[in-house]
Order: sequence, then structure tokens, then C-alpha cells
Amino acid sequence: MNKFFKIIIHKNDEIPNLHGVCAGFENKLWRKDQLVEYIFNYLPEFALNHSELMDFDSLSIIPKIRQAAGNVYQSQKFKSRGEFGELLLHAILRETYNSIPAISKIYYKDSPNDTVKGFDAVHVIPNGNDLELWLGEVKFYQSIYSAITDVVAELIEHSKIRYVRNEFITISNKIDTNWEHSEKLKSLLDPITSLDDVFEKTCIPVLLTYDSSIISKHEKSTEDYVKEIEIELLKFHKSFCDKLGDFPLTVHLFLLPLSTKKELINKLEEKLKIWQQI
Repeated sequence: MNKFFKIIIHKNDEIPNLHGVCAGFENKLWRKDQLVEYIFNYLPEFALNHSELMDFDSLSIIPKIRQAAGNVYQSQKFKSRGEFGELLLHAILRETYNSIPAISKIYYKDSPNDTVKGFDAVHVIPNGNDLELWLGEVKFYQSIYSAITDVVAELIEHSKIRYVRNEFITISNKIDTNWEHSEKLKSLLDPITSLDDVFEKTCIPVLLTYDSSIISKHEKSTEDYVKEIEIELLKFHKSFCDKLGDFPLTVHLFLLPLSTKKELINKLEEKLKIWQQI
């Protein structure tokens, strides 16, 4: 699949590093519709487990897509739900690092409108004979400062030993035994494996979205736009680093400015309803 996101800035000289990405513009408009179309390409692997994905064929493709869309949620209270943010994070990780989804928490919900707890993405990246574990967090927000405050509090809570051990049990119970990396990941997450060893192979990709007035005032990805949005991205990267302080795990920060979250989530909801009824 061709890459969609425009890289405004990739700052890799300090940890947490920064990926400032943008959906870009087309025909004098921010590419909201194209962003929705793009991330829905990832919906089946986001919402189904490995065995379900392997069962795709010409007769099952439509029911599987309908099932994937139905797994996301079926509530009318969609504006406060976090699944679309998790789908955005999934797409960005797949595009940026070619990561491999390890489990779909959406798939294992007891009912479609349950909310999923724990990390917002569980991906791996093969590295020789080892696996890197990527445990993602996302805040699909309008306000960047609220997003930074809430995600830093969550990162601190989610790095506590008791939380991590419980989360590893939850993840291990959801690993599809037919998945090629299942045994390696189960071994990594086993309670007898030292957390020191696990943490050396673990990182936290963090995606924060926010409404940006800079996007709203531009119609094209001009040199002036790139300069303005780059300054904004660097400012919010510094705010995040200052608030997080010392942290025991490697963090990769992704910042995605939006024209408005409201218009994007309305379009996402519209698309999800279509997929649920095909």
C-alpha cells in the first residue's frame, strides 16, 4: 500500500523522538475524506484476529468486512469513543515502521459497545531472532494540552510493575496460536522472564491528535505552511518531553494535527455505518 501521511518533521536526536505527520491537502481542502478512506483499509486487520484474516476468500470477504466494522462499536454515542484513535495509531505504525499487529483487542470484546482497557495497540517488529514489543497509547483529542496531560498520566500508570504484569497476562491470553510469532511473544511475556529483559525490547509509540488553527488557515502544503506547522510540532514535542520527564521505556511521539476532530469523527462514523450495512 502506498504511504499516505506527509512527514513534516522526524526529530530523532533525543528520546522521546518526534514524528510530526500530516494528512496534507487536495483541491484547497485538508484531506479528511482521503484520510478516512486510507485508515479504513486497515480495519479488517485492526478488528479481526489472525485466523479470521487467513480465512478471507471471495465468498467470505463481504461478511468479514461487515464483521470487522461491527466489532468496532455499534453505539450512537460515538463522539466520546476511542476506537477511531486506535485505528489511526494502527495505520500510522503500519506505515511508518511496518510493524505487525500481535493481537486485536477489539476482536475479543464481550459485546460491541464494551470499551477496551489497557494499551491501545499491541504490535511487534521482528529483529533477528528476537521481537521488539510495541505497546501503543493514543489520545484522539481536540486540545493538545489535554492530550499531553492525560497521556503522561496514563504512561506513568501503565509502566508500574503490577499493571504491566497484568497487561501481559491479558495479551498472552489473546495471542492467536496460528500466528507465526505466537510462541516468541508468549515467551517474552511469560512471568518468569525478567521485566528488565522485556523492557529492553519494548517501546511505547504515542499518538496525539489535536485541532490546529494552522491547518484551518491554509489550503495547500506550501513552504509557509510547513514552516508554521513545524514550529508548532516542535513546541508540543517540548511540552510533552518536559511533562513526561525521565521514563523507563523508549517512547516514540507521533503528533497528528487535524483541521478539526469534529469533522473527522463525523466522517469516520459515516463510513463505519456504511461498512456495517454492506
